[in-house]
Amino acid sequence: METATGRTSTAPDVVDVVALGESMVTFLPSRPGRLADVPSFDRAIGGAESNLACVLAAAGHSARWVGRVGADGFGDHLVEAIGAYGVDVSAVRRDPARPTGIYFRTAGDRATDAHEVAYYRAGSAASAMSVDTMDLDAIRSGRVLHLSGITPALSADCLGLMRELTARRPGRPLVSFDVNHRPGLWRDAGHGHGPEVLLELARGADLVFVGEDEAWGLGGPEAVRAALPEPELLVVKQGASGATAFHGADVTSVPALHVDVVAAVGAGDAFAAGFLSATLRGLPVRERLRHGHLMAAAALTVPGDLATPPARDHADRLAALDDTAWGRLRLGPGWTQDVRGADEEVRTP
Repeated sequence: METATGRTSTAPDVVDVVALGESMVTFLPSRPGRLADVPSFDRAIGGAESNLACVLAAAGHSARWVGRVGADGFGDHLVEAIGAYGVDVSAVRRDPARPTGIYFRTAGDRATDAHEVAYYRAGSAASAMSVDTMDLDAIRSGRVLHLSGITPALSADCLGLMRELTARRPGRPLVSFDVNHRPGLWRDAGHGHGPEVLLELARGADLVFVGEDEAWGLGGPEAVRAALPEPELLVVKQGASGATAFHGADVTSVPALHVDVVAAVGAGDAFAAGFLSATLRGLPVRERLRHGHLMAAAALTVPGDLATPPARDHADRLAALDDTAWGRLRLGPGWTQDVRGADEEVRTP
């Protein structure tokens, strides 16, 4: 099987982060309304893992996305668009027999009943990812390997690949796992019960991100940690309240920022990217959480899933604010381009 560049991947260079998962072509509505009423759509890219790789590359890290797309025009678009962010796409597989997944969504908040998403991903090229069809050397060639709970829902072969990658073996990279529970995907999966499978995979990871609302019905961060003691570092995302990290015996909580939200999409992937960026830089857990919140704020203040991250020194200044200043900080559209000093960034909500 050929890679996206027409070559078989051998001895890949080591990069900061490898992200494995399905990327799809996303069609964004030209105006609000029901899918039945939207007259036209703009094309974009979507996928939790490729989004994370794009954000990290834009933030100055070396990132590789590994996935599987069709040998079709949509596959071409994904490889080219993700590569344009500076992401290494040399290990992406092209499947001549299966299509690239696509989906359409409305402009509304995903949390409302009015939000609609129409997926066309059944039998996609990504669903054929397996231990036998993917380049395991390329997948394991990062300082960090980032995975998500979307991949194992795609097929039994994808689940087998995830079990292989989360098996605890000497010499593996740091394994980061975003639970990303999507009940709709598991409803028709037929190869496992989603919550049980995701808990199994999370137990094999070194760093786990999980939303409090998707954490197996448990009540609060401490209960999640009690049920998931294996990862060295567990991050429980608590929505507008903030996030709590468990690192050994240490517990660190950082409140979320006040954000003038443009679109509530892409924030979870951006949070993970910010946290991983700070992890790669060796920053303390408190600063990792703050960088996660800042990256999430960048995604929340643009219409699509991907946003230009703030310059590193700009983000560092904001992450270094004292607790009072952090609590007063409010960020709106365009804030990532603001290069003023930290004191000028602080505005009363």
